[in-house]
Amino acid sequence: MRTDIFARLDREPEPPKIVAPRMSRHRIALFGGTLAFYLAIVFAVLVTSWLVALDWKVMLFRPYQQWPELHAFLDYYVVLGQRGPTAVMVACWLGWRSWRQHTLRPLLVLGTALLLLNVTVGAVKLGLGRLGPHYATQIGSAEMFAGGDIFPSGHTANAVVTWGILAYLATTPRARRYLSALSATVSLGVGLTTVYIGTHWLSDVLLGWAAGLLILLALPWFEPLIARTESWIFDLREQWRARRRAVRPAVAPQDGPQPVLLPQSIAGEGAAFTGAATPAAPATAAAQVATGVATATATGTTTGARARAHTPTVCPERPPVAPAGSRRPPQHPDHGSRSTASPARPMTGG
Repeated sequence: MRTDIFARLDREPEPPKIVAPRMSRHRIALFGGTLAFYLAIVFAVLVTSWLVALDWKVMLFRPYQQWPELHAFLDYYVVLGQRGPTAVMVACWLGWRSWRQHTLRPLLVLGTALLLLNVTVGAVKLGLGRLGPHYATQIGSAEMFAGGDIFPSGHTANAVVTWGILAYLATTPRARRYLSALSATVSLGVGLTTVYIGTHWLSDVLLGWAAGLLILLALPWFEPLIARTESWIFDLREQWRARRRAVRPAVAPQDGPQPVLLPQSIAGEGAAFTGAATPAAPATAAAQVATGVATATATGTTTGARARAHTPTVCPERPPVAPAGSRRPPQHPDHGSRSTASPARPMTGG
């Protein structure tokens, strides 16, 4: 049994039993309090209250000029609030968790949270249309409904949601506490960095923190939908695998020579050619020659070549001879026929 730290990277043999968070009374109370805080900030900015005056004081203080040595580091640190890079990093981690635990829930939770973030924060940004500090036109004004898109802060809300997902999906109370503290620190730093650089008002950051926290607190309401979606995706996978098992690949033809079935007449003729040849009458030899020529014409080039190899050429001026391949040696031209030169002698003496 492996006891090193790399054993935790192996895939679990069976899917673990994961209990999704439920919308408890404590969570509902937190959600209600955060929503009230969210609406109070929006109202304070709309009526140009003391919060707008605070925005202008911080902006005119110009923190990036007070502490210029931090500018280079914070330019990189603010990337932790950008949606693209952070979503890719967290998705890679949650993708490994999905593979290890045989479940799609981590990735589906991340997708749901990012979808809610884009819809809610994006709609409020476009609806209120507040201009940023660098584009302000009148000192002391709230700069609302002027075609801007910076209220609430998208960097801050994205940092709260993206890094808060890690704490939301933690499987142990200890890991949840540590990841909650980490996500709160990162999101707090990203929000203050945008104020330092001068891209957001202080009230933008406060509303961004509230917007991200509302999304995390509302995720348990979407857990049943996430579970149904996961079940539907797994059903589609099983149906696709069943169709692949049902389709059997066709057997490819084997390379190499294949047996050829010859007609019975050709097979018998070949057997006759391999045996010992005997003298035949002229009429019988002519019949054999005619049979060989007809068979070669009917069976094609290969069979014809075989027939021609064993069938002599017949001339009309000469009587037919025995088929080629006879074991009898040919007669010498100087010798005449035995039947005309001398009478036949008996095969035995006496």
